Amino acid sequence: MPTSAVASRRRFPSKSRVVGELKEFLGDRVSTAPAILDQHGRDESYHAGHRPDVVVFCETTEEAARTVALCARDRIPVIPFGTGTSLEGHVAALEGGVCVDLSRMDRVLAVNPEDLDCTVEAGVTRRRLNEHLRDTGLFFPVDPGADASLGGMAATRASGTNAVRYGTMRELVLDLKVVLADGRVIQTGTRSRKSSAGYDLTRLFVGSEGTLGIATEVTLRLFGHPESIVSAVCSFPTVDAAVRTVIATTHAGVPVARVELMDALSMECFNSWGKTSYAETPALFLEFHGTPASAAEQAETVSQLAQEFGGRDFAWSANQEERNQLWRARHDLLYALMARWPGRKSLTTDVCVPISRLAECIAETNTDIAAHSSIPAPIAGHVGDGNFHIAFMVDPDNPEEIREAAVLHDRLVRRALAMGGTCTGEHGIGYGKMEYLEIERGEGVGVMQALKQALDPHNIMNPGKIVPFPNQRSILHQVA
Repeated sequence: MPTSAVASRRRFPSKSRVVGELKEFLGDRVSTAPAILDQHGRDESYHAGHRPDVVVFCETTEEAARTVALCARDRIPVIPFGTGTSLEGHVAALEGGVCVDLSRMDRVLAVNPEDLDCTVEAGVTRRRLNEHLRDTGLFFPVDPGADASLGGMAATRASGTNAVRYGTMRELVLDLKVVLADGRVIQTGTRSRKSSAGYDLTRLFVGSEGTLGIATEVTLRLFGHPESIVSAVCSFPTVDAAVRTVIATTHAGVPVARVELMDALSMECFNSWGKTSYAETPALFLEFHGTPASAAEQAETVSQLAQEFGGRDFAWSANQEERNQLWRARHDLLYALMARWPGRKSLTTDVCVPISRLAECIAETNTDIAAHSSIPAPIAGHVGDGNFHIAFMVDPDNPEEIREAAVLHDRLVRRALAMGGTCTGEHGIGYGKMEYLEIERGEGVGVMQALKQALDPHNIMNPGKIVPFPNQRSILHQVA
């Protein structure tokens, strides 16, 4: 896949002295062990990993702030780390430096049932939060698939299968506690549901991927558990028919909670892996929330709409075990692909387009793949909001296949941009999609650079991600 140029690795000034200073207040929670460095220099993406020089395990905001202040003094890069599940090289230490692991900051600090919100430390994962909330009747809906940390989810503006009804991290983060590049600590907002007080700093830091500061606490909106949940699956003759059903569902005002697309190849792979017998044609997986009567009514309405577009075998259930089994097809798709093509690696990417262009975008992409490559490339997506993913199943030892995937990926992104879409719906930019952000946002990237330079003048916060730093070469020269 095309990636932006990686900056020269900075010289770590007085490494032994800095490590010694870190150990003074973190003790044995400072590591330079090669295995720990390797683990913290890569994520779950196809992008090359880059080891930090040191990994520190902070347990409080004060420790994180003191670590950043020490690094700021010597202009040492700082890379935040949650669970390492990101997909665009976000945690790679491109210039070395100190990796700040927040996984031990895992306390749920407050739950306010009456206000439908909670405050957690950045290392709390989404599953752990929902386990903690189990007896309150509340839940947090953003589900990116991986059991990511909530700090990392805020940093990457994560999304997932529930976004069509409940929104993304952009909508659900109310407030952040952030350590800035000089070690200062700020609150970006409050627990109130609206405010006209100054710049919206919360939205500035949500999606900033650790390039402006480190979020150590996150305040989130919560929702009441629906009285009834109904899940459904329906097969279609074409992707176009499936997408048209979704558009009709939206226009009919059906408040669908989840609506996921899997193409024919994805369904074929899952049948083989899961020993199931779904029709090996494009399919929609849906979920409806409400009272027993309203959830069932929603399912019946969508069933009728699907029939108008050739949908068949519409099956729905409110039984939890049956619902879990149905959603396995979507959640376990990657395992099914790896089982179908042993030894191949998934180079996964995503784009997002207006829903009205989704079927067209997928059709053109499939035609492009069929005409120019023999690489298997199943498609699945959050069709309710126009976001879809391609898993290019390549032989990692075959440079030609990797080159082909890169070319196809490039055309996919440019196709999505031409249709009024974005180069990434939820994976983020990292260092993997920087060149496409420049195409998408144009002069807006210059504004992002100005913000970066104002908040992080020495470019120590996760350098080399999202936007190139102004005058980066001269600053690197000063550090070296």
